[in-house]
Amino acid sequence: MIVLWIFLILLALLLLLLLAAVIHTLRVSSKKSTYQPDPDPVRANEYAGKLARMIQYETVSQPNTNQREKFLGFHQVLETLFPLVHQHLEKTEIDGNLLYYWKGKSSEKPLVLMSHQDVVPAEGEWLHGPFSGDIAEGKVWGRGASDTKCSVMAFFQAAEELLKEGYVPPCDVYLSSSCTEEWAGDGCPKLVNELKKRGVKPYLVCDEGGGIITEPIGGIHGNFAMVGVFEKGKADVRFTARSNGGHASAPTAHSPIARLAAFIHEVETRPVFRRRMPPEVAAMFETLAPYAFFPLKLVFTNLWLFKPLLLRVLPLISAQAGAMLRTTVAFTMQSGSDACNVMPQKATVSANMRFIPHQGMEESLKIMERLAKKHKLEMEVLSASDYTAATDIHGEAFQTVQRVISQVFPGCAGSPYVMTGATDARFYQEICENVVRFAPVIYGPEQMKGMHGLNENIGIACLPGAVDFYKRLIDSVHN
Repeated sequence: MIVLWIFLILLALLLLLLLAAVIHTLRVSSKKSTYQPDPDPVRANEYAGKLARMIQYETVSQPNTNQREKFLGFHQVLETLFPLVHQHLEKTEIDGNLLYYWKGKSSEKPLVLMSHQDVVPAEGEWLHGPFSGDIAEGKVWGRGASDTKCSVMAFFQAAEELLKEGYVPPCDVYLSSSCTEEWAGDGCPKLVNELKKRGVKPYLVCDEGGGIITEPIGGIHGNFAMVGVFEKGKADVRFTARSNGGHASAPTAHSPIARLAAFIHEVETRPVFRRRMPPEVAAMFETLAPYAFFPLKLVFTNLWLFKPLLLRVLPLISAQAGAMLRTTVAFTMQSGSDACNVMPQKATVSANMRFIPHQGMEESLKIMERLAKKHKLEMEVLSASDYTAATDIHGEAFQTVQRVISQVFPGCAGSPYVMTGATDARFYQEICENVVRFAPVIYGPEQMKGMHGLNENIGIACLPGAVDFYKRLIDSVHN
């Protein structure tokens, strides 16, 4: 009888909590994302033409290779397209990496606008040649169209137009562009070191990474400005299993590949890393909640009740969303014997790890090391860097970016989010507290699929908005 009463009391409490959550959700006004670009076609076509010229100059970067001469050729293209920038701004070139200084009325709050010149290789069969720069079907096609020559074009064009008006920015402005971003090279660090020598500590850095994403989460329709506020750390790790080898006709137990397989299975199927919701991710869900259909809105609006549920189900629904909650491990490369009938003396598997702040690089690597030892594997860390500090989403700098987004893209909600990938922006964290990752262009499903893939493109209609965003941001950083 007592057990029944306890059950009934708990059930009543649960129903009361659900009722409170429903009432709270009903009191939150539903919203629709209404932003759609409606540009002046003359401007849109002009910008598309400039971006096409930039795409046509191939800037594929190769790891650990001196490609300065190639990028000097690309710089000539930039000089042709943006003559006023090159007449009035102080240009510094370091091994193909670019830094432009635009003196403002004050040096108190320097602004850095940045994106990279280099692109990844283009393989496979494309609808339009990867370096054609074709303008067709309302899009500019080619490698770098969305990642990220569109951003480079937009902030150069923003400066070009403001210079034509005789405009002087309220603060010093720097245009920064490395040529080694795609392989995490030393290009951006060289530019950061140059600023350190000059004693420059930027107030705000705006790089690529986020963007205006179409349907950022399934069930939430429309365009949303997703602004990355920190990056997860990352590491490349190799695991090695050894044995005496032998003929495959008489296999021994616990062979190298079997041990590696058991290790991978354990990592993939058991909760190796803790799931926790960073405050920036909670803020993202709360921002998106009014735009969701009711069941999702109920969950996002009442994280106080549903957070434990979200932590369990999000990784099953969306790999991207799940990666914002925990350290991840992706097994990507493997090697073993050179013949089917030979047991390997040595077998390896490599993995890429991404570290979350609540379980950073040191702790995450120790967890993997313990698991490796359990399966009698050797672990070698090939490269590693920890997560970056988060930009204060309640701070003045982030709120300035949000305000500019609302002004330039009316009807488009701005939201913080976590970068699960890596950008050059992380190098600026050393000298700047406010680093955001946001490319002011629209990335729909087609554009997301094309980045580092086939048929990369960007819509022409969103290019004027990108230029206007940078113009407004330059004018919005005041003392």
